[in-house]
Amino acid sequence: MASIKNLLISITTLAIYCFTFTQGANFDVVNQCTYTVWAAASPGGGKQLENGQSWQVTVAPGTPMSRIWGRTGCNFDANGRGRCDTGDCNGMLECQGWGSPPNTLAEFALNQDSNNDFVDISVIDGFNIPMEFSPVGASCKTMRCVGDLNGQCPEQLRTKGGCNNPCTVFKTVEYCCTSERGSCGPTEYSKFFKDRCPDAYSYPQDDQTSLFTCPGGTNYKVVFCP
Repeated sequence: MASIKNLLISITTLAIYCFTFTQGANFDVVNQCTYTVWAAASPGGGKQLENGQSWQVTVAPGTPMSRIWGRTGCNFDANGRGRCDTGDCNGMLECQGWGSPPNTLAEFALNQDSNNDFVDISVIDGFNIPMEFSPVGASCKTMRCVGDLNGQCPEQLRTKGGCNNPCTVFKTVEYCCTSERGSCGPTEYSKFFKDRCPDAYSYPQDDQTSLFTCPGGTNYKVVFCP
């Protein structure tokens, strides 16, 4: 009798583990900006959001590095083709790839090491819209990037609708972190972003203060202009 009981406990434990591991994530994407934002997700597509509107994106378990961002200054035709001033996604409303800088990014990889989600906000590709990226019903990190980066953007990085990243502008090893030595450090421009958005990645190896974990199966909320 005891052996059957132990077997049932083992099966139940395994079932719970498998359910947890295979649990994907729901992302509630909300536009609180006073202007229109064309939200984008890779994977997920895209959607026009007016002030106060939201979009539900469901991402499959085990999805590797992915991102959600907002686009501004967009103009699409009836077939969903056009362009955006910031965050443009190959001229398509329904994104099938990553957006063009500058764009503030919510990045995530689901059910990775020890069934943890790895999450972050990144301004490595520059900044266009203030953002909050937070867990729903979990006690992990709420990330924010809400500084006036567009208004205070260094002259060399200014572009229509946003603040560009130095790699896009200068295309040098120092700013793009493409050294054959495999390491890079902060620059005067990455420090500008980090000072105003301390939660966010400001250069590719800015892991210690910018990469966070949540338990696999956590749902999330991405808010533009929190």
